[in-house]
Amino acid sequence: MSMNPATIRIAAALAAVYVIWGTTYLGIKFALEGFQPYFQMGTRFTVAGAMLFAWLMLRNHAAPTVRQWLHSAILGLLMLGGGTSLVAVAEQTISSGAVTVLIAFTPLWMAVLSGLFGSAPRRLEWCAVAIGTLGVGVLTLGQEFRASPGGTFAIVAATFFWALGSLLSKRLDVPSGPMGFAAEMLAGGLVLLAISAALGEPWTLVASASAWFAWTYLVVFGSIVAFSAYMYLVHTVSPTLAASYAYVNPLVALAVGAWLGGEHIAPQTLAALLLVFAAVALLAWANRQPVPVRPPRPAASPRRGPVSDR
Repeated sequence: MSMNPATIRIAAALAAVYVIWGTTYLGIKFALEGFQPYFQMGTRFTVAGAMLFAWLMLRNHAAPTVRQWLHSAILGLLMLGGGTSLVAVAEQTISSGAVTVLIAFTPLWMAVLSGLFGSAPRRLEWCAVAIGTLGVGVLTLGQEFRASPGGTFAIVAATFFWALGSLLSKRLDVPSGPMGFAAEMLAGGLVLLAISAALGEPWTLVASASAWFAWTYLVVFGSIVAFSAYMYLVHTVSPTLAASYAYVNPLVALAVGAWLGGEHIAPQTLAALLLVFAAVALLAWANRQPVPVRPPRPAASPRRGPVSDR
């Protein structure tokens, strides 16, 4: 049975954020050898946003309005500044594989914040969040998180800001489609460079070959490809499914970190893998179920007068 084009696009976008973002955590670790956290992220998103913006303008896309640039900067500050930059800060003291373990808090924040915004997840989605969070708990039984409380706090804060920005992206006035992704990366990258300058980070371009390769990979694949895919998901599927990458990224990051970065995989990882896969499978299945529609309330009989609602 063939899938329709919309389903194929969603599946491709999920694959991009599942696999590519799972590898970017080790890329951030390598790039830290030559670039400070906010300078790394600021240059990464400024270059990626500028490249995508220039390509779109050459194809005669409409440029964002002043209001849209302002809202794009707000989203960039939340998602790229509070989200990815704090991840880079955490990776100064915590391994890339361990960092992605706490990234799985993102769907929980998405569920809680969605409820505050009036769009609470369904019961099956809450069950998936609970299973995925249990998997995170199993992974955090190791000593690494207790050895770096500052890094742990940075990751938890990053997941909150990322989830908040993701949900606000549906409510703020930003350009639609790829131009919106370009504006958010470009505006957010410039904000991060301002933060880098305020913090006094050294703006040096002297780095090792591995740091430059990692930075380039982050620009092209981590930003232009995967970030655009994620923003497409945010505007297409439920917030909980869009955030399900947070359950798969730890698995990819742990495997890549052990393979290329020589990072240690804790024994409890295998048990966590089963819980993580169960959470993703339940999320995917829940989003195939139709949303129940409450039947309209029958009109009150005029002969009985007003009917109290209990």
